[in-house]
Amino acid sequence: MQKLYFVRSIKLFLLAGILLLSVQISNAQSVYLPQSYLLYQKFNGDIYSTKSSFHTSLRPFLIDSLINGTYDSVMNVGVSDQRKTWLSRKLFNEHLFDVQTKDYTFYGDVIADLQVGRDFSGKRSTYLNARGFQFGGTVGTKFSFYTSGFEDQAKFPGYYNDVVNANAFIPGQAYARHYNGQKQDSQDWSYVTAIASYTPIKQLNITLGQDKMFVGDGYRSLLLSDYAANMPLLRVTANLGRVQYMMAWAYLEDLKEPKFDQLGSNRRKWAMFHYLDWNVSNRVSLGFFNALITPEADAQGNRRGFDVNFINPLVFSSGLGSSASPKDNVFMGFTGKYKIFDKTAIYGQLLLDRFKFSNFFSGNNLDNTNGVQLGIRGADIFKVNRLNYLFEFNTVKPYTYSSTQTLNNYTFFGDPLAHPFGANFREFLGIINYSVGRFDFQGQLDYGKYGLDANAIDNNGKLLTKPYPVNPNPTPVIGQGISTQLYYGEGTVSFLVNPKTNLRIEIGGLYRQEKNALSDNKTTLITFGVKSGFRNLYHDF
Repeated sequence: MQKLYFVRSIKLFLLAGILLLSVQISNAQSVYLPQSYLLYQKFNGDIYSTKSSFHTSLRPFLIDSLINGTYDSVMNVGVSDQRKTWLSRKLFNEHLFDVQTKDYTFYGDVIADLQVGRDFSGKRSTYLNARGFQFGGTVGTKFSFYTSGFEDQAKFPGYYNDVVNANAFIPGQAYARHYNGQKQDSQDWSYVTAIASYTPIKQLNITLGQDKMFVGDGYRSLLLSDYAANMPLLRVTANLGRVQYMMAWAYLEDLKEPKFDQLGSNRRKWAMFHYLDWNVSNRVSLGFFNALITPEADAQGNRRGFDVNFINPLVFSSGLGSSASPKDNVFMGFTGKYKIFDKTAIYGQLLLDRFKFSNFFSGNNLDNTNGVQLGIRGADIFKVNRLNYLFEFNTVKPYTYSSTQTLNNYTFFGDPLAHPFGANFREFLGIINYSVGRFDFQGQLDYGKYGLDANAIDNNGKLLTKPYPVNPNPTPVIGQGISTQLYYGEGTVSFLVNPKTNLRIEIGGLYRQEKNALSDNKTTLITFGVKSGFRNLYHDF
């Protein structure tokens, strides 16, 4: 199964390249900036400036003139023309392969993520051994492409390994190769990103491939985040001055739904996303989001017919067929941002799943399942360049994102498409990040409260892989079930060796405590590693 997933990813990337390169070259530019929280912090001073009209809430970014100068600076940190030998240039300054011509560019690297650690609470040694590659480039001024892949083996701390064994999936990445269905003490998997981007005119971009998407200005997103695995997608983005519009289609799979074909293939579903971001001014932005999840076929293998909503470009149009088509899972959301000072912004999200206006303000009820995010973030605080902070609050009511048909739940391979906690939670978090020269420092604190299920039959509304109950608790409250508290802290210090590959030496520490009336699980982890590549992976759940 893992091999088929890898092969399908490569085929999709090659198909994207063939389709896009068959079109005549003209004058535009689209260069992909891999989604990475640490990398994106370096652009905060630009994109959250009151002088900037950059659309900040749709990621990954495509590099344009507004951030091109900072991008060049970030990609040349520590680079010195005094390094004359081939080995020193490739190790500290350059890509392994780097071709720059008038008509096309190409680069390629061998990358790795090598890490050892010790979980003192669990008396467990950990490691990560990931070997990989990255290739990218441009053709003319219209096309760009990027692909990276890793072959991974790891021994995780206990809490993380429990999640992998429960789902047979590495969170946000790929299948865990579990042989004979047995739980593993160490894990083995592959991970691939592959996209081709085409910009026929400056105002329009078309991206095809396998990647992640993120909607919002926060560390988390209640609408669409990069927590789940890379998904096969087609994304169309239009930039019309102060308005940015995105429409995307994705092909998702479910690991646990009963399989109906003789090959034992995973059940599949289609996802469609609309997002409209309006910069009212350089200070104020408003966004409108909606999503539709629909099964490719029913449990007997009968494929559904064509639905015009799959290609309808109107925002919120996917909700038009919800009452007549109960098999679809449809919801909408709103985003907002206000730059209260230069390089400082407050932001928020409102998610509406089930909605009944007459009961919206009446407290806990099942007529309304929704989520709220509020946050503030700042760049270059105390006038210190690239000293950034973010404080954020998130809450989602029980049973949000869920459907009466579990295949339609807002998940991909069982992972939530939005917040890692799923639903039925509250969360407060803060992150401080500082980049100076080649050094990066980052610290994070996180507190969460949520309700767990006592057994596989219970459904208190946190796990999105369970069905929306027929006779649920009539007054659901956040934390219902086994009321659990999560305390999480993490800090990292890294030294950048080569900015082109993000090759760095990193030391990290992590403390996690998950506590309720039945158990008190602690993790105290110290890690040391040599890492490279740009990928955003989460451990704070």
